Amino acid sequence: MSRYVGTATATAATGLTAAQARRAMRRWVSLYNATLRKPKWWRRNALLDALFVEAALHEGVLERNHELSGSKPGHKPIVVTGTPTIYLPRPERQPPVGEWFMAQAVYKDAKGRARPHVLAFFRAPGKPFKLAVATPLHRGKRMPRPRLDADGYVADMDADVARAVAGEYLNFWNNEKKEGASGYRLARDSYSRKVFPLVYKGAYVEFAGHGSVFGFRTVDGGSFFLFALVNHPQHVNQVLSEALMVRAGSRTIQELGGNWFS
Repeated sequence: MSRYVGTATATAATGLTAAQARRAMRRWVSLYNATLRKPKWWRRNALLDALFVEAALHEGVLERNHELSGSKPGHKPIVVTGTPTIYLPRPERQPPVGEWFMAQAVYKDAKGRARPHVLAFFRAPGKPFKLAVATPLHRGKRMPRPRLDADGYVADMDADVARAVAGEYLNFWNNEKKEGASGYRLARDSYSRKVFPLVYKGAYVEFAGHGSVFGFRTVDGGSFFLFALVNHPQHVNQVLSEALMVRAGSRTIQELGGNWFS
């Protein structure tokens, strides 16, 4: 799967529509909620694999740690309020390894508060859509308006900026080298700046990399990105999902949403 899925070029055999994406999300939510009602669902790889890929799969596996520590499961049922907004690339811009879409939907977070969330779903050819990454938006933050073509498809994000932004977040959280070496810096009011000192003192395991970067071009010419930082698969300790934006001509990374799962 492409690391920068919003920029891969391939001819899709069939074009996914926004209506089909909404139905796919509803089916996924139904399966997800049914799975959460099964006893110790996190122990069964088949159930995890039916729902999740990439970072979302790491979060499913982390429920086993919750069981060992006596903690309550971090996954909660999803009841979507209203109609989700779908962000969909043109069929010919889908990656060769499958199809993806993003959605913004309102539902309760882990603490029971109704909040907008942004999610990315991916499916391999012939397979159902699975969740790849999701995060609530921070209080007071909104999704940027995408640049749409005449058919309502989102324009590609800037792949070079996506690569730099993902690398900068990885560097920031692993505290490896001087901040800003990528040419981009986290905004001063970034939530990551506030929580990093607290998280880093705990049971922190260095991130090995990031999952696929989903995104689109915004109306002002900037880009929106959704991805997650992940550990090595043999040492899964935490997942950090991020919803980020860089305005046109800016070198500042605005953090619109984030979720720490451990």
